[in-house]
Amino acid sequence: MSLQITGEDNVINAIKNGEDIKLVLVDRDEDCSNIRKICSDENIKVIEGSSTDLWRMSADGQQKVLALIGREPEGDLDEIFQRSGAIWLFDGVDYAPNIGFAVRTAEVSGATAVIVNTNKTHEEKRTIRRTGMRANRFIPVVYASTQDVLAACNRKIVVAEDVGQKAPWDADLTGDVLLVVGAENEGVSAEVLAAADEIVRLPMPGFVPSYNLQVAVSALAIERLRQIE
Repeated sequence: MSLQITGEDNVINAIKNGEDIKLVLVDRDEDCSNIRKICSDENIKVIEGSSTDLWRMSADGQQKVLALIGREPEGDLDEIFQRSGAIWLFDGVDYAPNIGFAVRTAEVSGATAVIVNTNKTHEEKRTIRRTGMRANRFIPVVYASTQDVLAACNRKIVVAEDVGQKAPWDADLTGDVLLVVGAENEGVSAEVLAAADEIVRLPMPGFVPSYNLQVAVSALAIERLRQIE
């Protein structure tokens, strides 16, 4: 199911029909006073973006209004684990641009939330937001320690690591799941590997035995979508 309602008329109709809209994105350079008023009356959060931003985000051509449905865009560690769907843990990943690209991939695939368990400076978080096309506006990105993540986790943990004995398509990625990928050099931590319910391995017949982070995220995300369709 798409998490997006596209176009002002469709968004207004959805609001009138009682659709549970979580967030509305409007073009700051267009007259959106009507939808702003409707959202204000219904206590729906409105955020602004540029025309280019709306064009990039829209699944249906240039629009001046888009609505998010089906996912809460904010939440802390305990809150996100009370929600259904796939949560991603980027375990030990340090390089901020890679995290940003992967956050965008997780959002596009319909994930519930993203967790990062490495400390990031204010500037690094800005880089993550920028390289992720500010996808953090539409999906919770939570920073938490490994210990806190494992303590809060209430779902199956599936790790992608080269010690896995099966391919992702031979594992069950459906339902409520914590999907874990690690840094390219260090991989997933021993602590998280020990907590895993399943460990899968992406086929890597090439000489360099590691995919870039967002490639691994994409492979698991698309396989999960294939399984749940």
